[in-house]
Amino acid sequence: MSKIKIGIIGLGYVGLPLARLFATKYAVVGFDINLNRVADLKKGTDFTQEVDDSLLKEVLTNDSNPEVGLFITADSEFLQDCNYYIVTVPTSVDKNNQPVLKPLLSASKTIAKYLQKNDIVIYESTVYPGATEEDCIPVLKKESNLVFNKDFFVGYSPERISPGDKVRTVENILKVTSGSTIETAKKVDALYKSVINAGTHLAPSIKVAEASKIIENCQRDINIAFVNELSKIFSLMDINTSEVLEAASTKWNFLPFKPGLVGGHCIGVDPFYLAQKAQQYGYYPEIILSGRRLNDSMGHHIASEVVKLMIDKELKVKRASVLILGITFKENCPDIRNTKVIDLYLALESFGLQADVYDPWAKKEEVKEVYDIDLIDEVYSKKYDVIVLAVAHKEFKNIDIVQLKNKEAVVYDIKNFLAIKDKSL
Repeated sequence: MSKIKIGIIGLGYVGLPLARLFATKYAVVGFDINLNRVADLKKGTDFTQEVDDSLLKEVLTNDSNPEVGLFITADSEFLQDCNYYIVTVPTSVDKNNQPVLKPLLSASKTIAKYLQKNDIVIYESTVYPGATEEDCIPVLKKESNLVFNKDFFVGYSPERISPGDKVRTVENILKVTSGSTIETAKKVDALYKSVINAGTHLAPSIKVAEASKIIENCQRDINIAFVNELSKIFSLMDINTSEVLEAASTKWNFLPFKPGLVGGHCIGVDPFYLAQKAQQYGYYPEIILSGRRLNDSMGHHIASEVVKLMIDKELKVKRASVLILGITFKENCPDIRNTKVIDLYLALESFGLQADVYDPWAKKEEVKEVYDIDLIDEVYSKKYDVIVLAVAHKEFKNIDIVQLKNKEAVVYDIKNFLAIKDKSL
């Protein structure tokens, strides 16, 4: 193969950090269909804050065929000279929690237009075991008229991006790799090993690599569901769940998961991919789906707990004012995809409360477009009957609750994060 030139399809939370990293050693073309996203990135601005603007600007180039560097475009024709293609598009579920592969298949179709002999296509998007070979490769074959494993080859290396984490960045997370042939697997592994400081693990097959990724998130989902269920039980028993977990954590092999809202584009989605595939094989995955159901119930459960506390304080529920602190799916990052805070918001509104939402990390325009919620700009402009800490952003650690609440108010700290001890003041 001639000089390595990498095309990365999808410049979101996964694709951009990867493109930036590869661009420190290789010629990289970053492609995305979102024109606004492309325009911002060309200016050296990443609203996801996954890549520091200074680091992004270091690798950016206006040369579509550089020796080293990142060329960003919304025109797929610039992909035609690449010999490695890496797919990092999102994989979501529909309203019935069925996998949506359209972006993945569309990316495959785009790549197929430019595939040449000996090219390698690597998928990073999270899928169920078998999706690469059963869904993606047929598109590449059909659209390119090339022979799989003779003319072109395929790898799979699941993404392990942790949005908002400035320590476990892409180069510091060990990468699982795989390939459609032994030789391809070695090439894929060598490519990632050249930039990943943490090293790589070469899986024996694409399906093993796919399965390894999806069970990572299923495992976390189930563990969080367990502590969420404990929180429901201990609430009935008037026991502080955080204090119980703190005591239990003194044992060396206790896993320190915490209760809360479980959303996002990984944990809140991936279990449905494995569950759907399992059911195609005639197996109903009870633990996986029961964990997902329990975690999906937490928004309404927390809203119910808030209303009970209000009744205990003899506060009027209908038209009571509530401030929700945070709407992103995770602390200290602007990612609002599949946030379960929206479930809490809708549940509180269904009880008759009138909710304001404040989040210094979320992009106002995106929240309005996706959830039809107008974020407030200032928290201290009024006082509230209820305050709910939903996301543990660092900005909320020392927020002045006294200034925010009415005299008899309920403060509910989902994350046990605020500088107060009692959840209800």
